[in-house]
Amino acid sequence: MERGEWDNQTLLMEFLLLGLGDTHELQTPLFLLCLTIYTVTMVGNMLIIVLVATNPHLHTPMYFFLVNLSSLESCYSSSILPRLLVSFLTGDRTISVQGCMAQFFFFGTFATSECYLLAAMSYDRYLAICQPLLYSGLMNWKVCLQLVTGSWVAGLLISTGITSFISRQRFCGPNTIDHFFCEEAPLLELSCSDTGMIRILIIILSFPDVVFPFLFTLASYVCIIAAILRIPSSTGRHKAFSTCSSHLTMVIVFYGTLIIVYTLPRTVPLRQLNKMFSFFYTVLTPLINPLIYSLRNREVKGALER
Repeated sequence: MERGEWDNQTLLMEFLLLGLGDTHELQTPLFLLCLTIYTVTMVGNMLIIVLVATNPHLHTPMYFFLVNLSSLESCYSSSILPRLLVSFLTGDRTISVQGCMAQFFFFGTFATSECYLLAAMSYDRYLAICQPLLYSGLMNWKVCLQLVTGSWVAGLLISTGITSFISRQRFCGPNTIDHFFCEEAPLLELSCSDTGMIRILIIILSFPDVVFPFLFTLASYVCIIAAILRIPSSTGRHKAFSTCSSHLTMVIVFYGTLIIVYTLPRTVPLRQLNKMFSFFYTVLTPLINPLIYSLRNREVKGALER
């Protein structure tokens, strides 16, 4: 675009998030639904953190990772739902460009960190089931701390890189984002800069962001399932599978919806479906984490009863 054309463009100072629906009658039910989800999410994840911290029987690497996952889920949910609740309550759907970039940055940090943390948890389960004699030596507290720190740092660095690229774009209209939070694809649709290079950079960064952690997690569970199938007794297979079933359920739910969201074409007829799956992996996944681990895990249920 020539300089004279830039001068005729009015740069945007704020965006309008269309949210989950335009019908006025739905705003109150949606507010109550999201408020309930957010409350249960925060209380459930905080309860898991307290249970693990106060119960010596749960002071193991598996539950150390679970505490960090619950912390991530709480932060993950808090990067989206409070702003959505305010828009339902006040009717104000506008968000400044700086506020949108901040939301995108924090959402990206927590989402990427969760990918790496799920990979670290799958490695922990791989060692516990496939290398039980070496488990205590390989998965010591120093290694656990390094894996968790690496997950948070990886999320921070990758999100910083992507956010810095997107924040350099010029947004000059229209200002409407057909989504309930600031996400990469709808933001780039509003850019009046050349997005070719940034799309290539985002594709490149998607490999350390999502692809590598997903492939590592997938490989870990292939080895885990193969090892479980080699156990001769059905009781032994059931016991081994029960140690990783909660985490496997989380992986399937998280990556399943994530893959659907980012492979679904952003055509007008499919945008509502895209938002529905986005709502599932950004809002409902943090909610079901405490439910899965409390309902499917005997040790957590025992600690809760005590």
